[in-house]
Amino acid sequence: MDREEIGKLYEAHYMRVFSYCMTLSGERALAEEVTQETFFRAFRKRDEFRGDSDEITWLCAIAKNIFYDEKRRSSKTDSFEEIPEELPDTSDGVEQLATDRDSSLRIHIALHGLDEPFREVFELRVFGELSFREIGMIFSKTENWARVTYHRARLKLQERMEK
Repeated sequence: MDREEIGKLYEAHYMRVFSYCMTLSGERALAEEVTQETFFRAFRKRDEFRGDSDEITWLCAIAKNIFYDEKRRSSKTDSFEEIPEELPDTSDGVEQLATDRDSSLRIHIALHGLDEPFREVFELRVFGELSFREIGMIFSKTENWARVTYHRARLKLQERMEK
């Protein structure tokens, strides 16, 4: 892979890899760091890419491994994580923001309570905007497995939201 091919790979897949990393981490800074490290490793190990899967699937698998490595590393060194304070955008009205944030929080709490792989498959599909085929490839499973797992995750999430 020459310099031009590397640039094309980066431009073609940066936003999808970054979106996937945001789905995993929920933190912009960590997602940017993992995305950057993903492309660095992909460029460094580009000769190991066999072409058995799409490039985006390969990149997301690298990103997933980096993210989990980072979480393991940080859990050993950090006793707590700082929660950033966000100032609400008041352009939509405080009432609407409170409702949207409340709904969003309830959804994320319910989603957080889902067992793996349901949570990750749901996040990859909804937030990462990956196809079922790509999700199946990340998990080394079939496209049908990804569809069934996503459907079950949706049902479990709906059930949790009704409670």
